[in-house]
Amino acid sequence: MHCHLNSANTISGDKCFVCSYCSKRFRCFSQLTIHQRSHTGEKPYRCTLCGKRYFQKGHLYTHQRTHTGEKPYRCSLCGKGFIQKSLDGATHGHITAGSVLSPDVGFIPNNLNFNGTVTPKKKFKCVFCGKTFEYLSHMTRHMRKHSGEKPYVCTVCGKRFAQKTYLITHERTHSGERPYACMECGKSFSQKSSLNVHLRSHTGEKPYSCSHCGKSYYLSHMTRHMRKHSGEKPYVCTVCGKRFAQKTYLITHERTHSGERPYACMECGKSFSQKSSLNVHLRSHTGEKPYSCSHCGKSYAFKIALRTHRC
Repeated sequence: MHCHLNSANTISGDKCFVCSYCSKRFRCFSQLTIHQRSHTGEKPYRCTLCGKRYFQKGHLYTHQRTHTGEKPYRCSLCGKGFIQKSLDGATHGHITAGSVLSPDVGFIPNNLNFNGTVTPKKKFKCVFCGKTFEYLSHMTRHMRKHSGEKPYVCTVCGKRFAQKTYLITHERTHSGERPYACMECGKSFSQKSSLNVHLRSHTGEKPYSCSHCGKSYYLSHMTRHMRKHSGEKPYVCTVCGKRFAQKTYLITHERTHSGERPYACMECGKSFSQKSSLNVHLRSHTGEKPYSCSHCGKSYAFKIALRTHRC
């Protein structure tokens, strides 16, 4: 196979630049270089004001705005400024599906009410439950909850989804892609919501307290935690009827019926139903032994081996 480079150092045709760590392929050598930093931990871009380091130059530029106060992205409805186009805009109160953050404030819609928020014109009505929607596309997605239609199919395992975004997220369990990276520590995630939750580990924010034991959590973690007190198990296996407190437990359990093993070892091809099982298996290739006896110092790859160890 021949790879032809153009003047922009990109590939015309196949993705010929291969990561030596995980075998992921890229069309541009620059993309490969940036990606490999997620393996090596290299952070070549340093803030001259506070010393923090970053994988990508763009992440450094965004960080520097926390020092300069620059907010180049403006809400087209109220004029509020943001340091970046994505995360801040996603949490901005009155942004609707048709609104964007842009450098200039020029568009004032005709459905802006007296206090500066948008009152959507909901003209599409669901014939099943009466819920109304501003856009036909939104109603079409909603109707699938009633019809059970799942038009988007995973080409790897055949699993079906009601929305394209669900399929895209699911496909990352096969590809290992994690496009959402934390600018503080470089950790990456397959979903933007997971990144937003992770960011609180840097800020220390835990806004919700349990009324039973006083522990503090993020909202999603709080909901799961409360089930320990209530005993609620809302997720039911449709095959055997077994109930679970968390959806992830149900998904893992369902694989015992379907035989699905989405986590594959890139060294030997062996596949697993849980990512944790894959991580343990990888030690048989790397030789890593993270469990050590506190008395004699002997190390083991598996926790069970340490438990049965005798000095």
